[in-house]
Amino acid sequence: MSRFWTLVTQLHILSGPVLMLLYPLYASVVAIESTSKLDDEQWLAYWIIYSFLTLMEMVLQPVLEWIPVWYSVKLVFVAWLVLPQFKGAAFLYDRFVRQQIKKYGGRGSNSADAKAKNH
Repeated sequence: MSRFWTLVTQLHILSGPVLMLLYPLYASVVAIESTSKLDDEQWLAYWIIYSFLTLMEMVLQPVLEWIPVWYSVKLVFVAWLVLPQFKGAAFLYDRFVRQQIKKYGGRGSNSADAKAKNH
């Protein structure tokens, strides 16, 4: 039983970097090379959300150390962001991030249009 537990633990440790970094890196390169804009949006959204998650983890590290299931919860969340069946990153971007960009500035805002006219 102890060898089985060691194997499960090692798979759990390896699955994080594969799911959070290696697969998204590969998929991002494939998206850049494709002609579709939809896959570009999915992977750009993933990197935005993953960066935000990483920053929040750094800030909340002392609190997260007391939550023993945090890594597993994060792994499930990132799987939802990454897996093509769910396209969670694009969903979160459309639902939350895009609204904030439109509200506080960005490419489609009035302030960006005014800056463009001045140059």
